[in-house]
Amino acid sequence: MFGVFFQTLPFFLVIGLGYGAGRRGFFSPEGTLWLTRFVFYFALSAMLFRFSANLSLADVLDWSVVLAYLSASLVVYLLVTIVAMLRGLRVAEAAIEAQCAVVGNVGFLGVPMLVLLMGEAAIGPVMLVLAVDLLVFGSLVVILITGARDGRMSPAILRSIGGGLIRNPMIVAITAGFVWSGLALPIPGPMNAFLALLGGAATPCALFAIGASLAEKTAERPHVAAWLASCKLVLHPVAVAISALWVFNLPGYAAAVVIAAAALPVAGNVFIIAQSYGVAPRRVSSAIFLSTGAALVSVSAVIGWTATLY
Repeated sequence: MFGVFFQTLPFFLVIGLGYGAGRRGFFSPEGTLWLTRFVFYFALSAMLFRFSANLSLADVLDWSVVLAYLSASLVVYLLVTIVAMLRGLRVAEAAIEAQCAVVGNVGFLGVPMLVLLMGEAAIGPVMLVLAVDLLVFGSLVVILITGARDGRMSPAILRSIGGGLIRNPMIVAITAGFVWSGLALPIPGPMNAFLALLGGAATPCALFAIGASLAEKTAERPHVAAWLASCKLVLHPVAVAISALWVFNLPGYAAAVVIAAAALPVAGNVFIIAQSYGVAPRRVSSAIFLSTGAALVSVSAVIGWTATLY
């Protein structure tokens, strides 16, 4: 446990550095926005393309991994939705709270950290988790919010979701990488060096951006935020562990990676969705803040335990 804690500590120290820079005003909200865009559109995309271009889709695409993660996440999603509805919340608010409980910071934190800590073989399962989060839950929350607001589904909603997915640089980078791999094209030396150099900036810049963005977060309903953070950091990985190990009987390493991915704190893009639709953004902000702070201990504990599985 302590060995893993000290391995994960540098990642969270960079997050803390970004948080301190943001709180002191040394790094402005505008600077955080542009740094996040650099990571999202360039550095992380280069990293994901390089990883997927050196992998075979047939080797990565494991439907047992997808179903194990998806089914467990849906159970948690439904549970949190039911609790929210029992509290008298509207469908849109319930959907946002459920999103907090199952969508972790896989892109900015999970990809760089889990690959470094668990080895490059982790990129396959991590990308499957990322795909489920983006394609399934990213679409589901928009459908629920807009459907509840308009009282019906419309083709415009589906077009908006489809357009958003097509324009998502992470999806584009992964897809382009697998196409490159499927065509059996070698990556020229200069191009590989360029991708490695640009992708190498993803880890420190993403972590710093996470911390700087936390400096802007405000608190609302801390008891609800604590409930959502607990669901994300504890309930979600427990559900995925049960599904992966005892329902789908995944191999130890694949199970370890998806469990560790499920233990990641609430993703920042949940706040973007909440803010865009005007649905409990401060509550989501608090959940992100609490879950990221607690993740230093909880993620270390989960990764330490999953190391015994392989």
